[in-house]
Amino acid sequence: MPWVSDGRAVYAETIPLVDRDPERTGRRGRPPLRPAPGVGLVQAVKQRQGRRLVRVEVRVIRGEPLACPHTGHVERLNGPLRDRLACLTRQPHACAKISATGDAAVTLAVFEHNGRRPHPALRRRLPALGRATGRRYQRRTPARALGLTEQVWTWEALLRHPVSPQSRG
Repeated sequence: MPWVSDGRAVYAETIPLVDRDPERTGRRGRPPLRPAPGVGLVQAVKQRQGRRLVRVEVRVIRGEPLACPHTGHVERLNGPLRDRLACLTRQPHACAKISATGDAAVTLAVFEHNGRRPHPALRRRLPALGRATGRRYQRRTPARALGLTEQVWTWEALLRHPVSPQSRG
């Protein structure tokens, strides 16, 4: 699994120490840890002139280069997730210590972020005929902007939506 980070050197030192798998030897006691196969690190280093982004330098520290080594889409979601989910902060609630509960909480928060909350940057200007309602813009969620849905979802619509047996994991 490749990691993407900024240019700080601490990542290159820490990731091999953290992302390790136990090597089963058949002996008693704790097995030795070896670096996990396929662990890579790609750094996307932003270079600025004042407040303006001039270029992004991509450095492959270990492993294979990535097709899209930029973290903007992840960074854009991390802030709202931390704001809305206490299980992602430093002192997690007891219910989030069970991985299935934490996964469910993150899934619902991602759904809310992408399917329920219209984002101002994604709005579309309505033609003059569409302005009869008094709105100048069509509010769109990321899912709607990508064409995955035609509506801004509500919690009731999500809970009433049928799920096919094939889509259950």
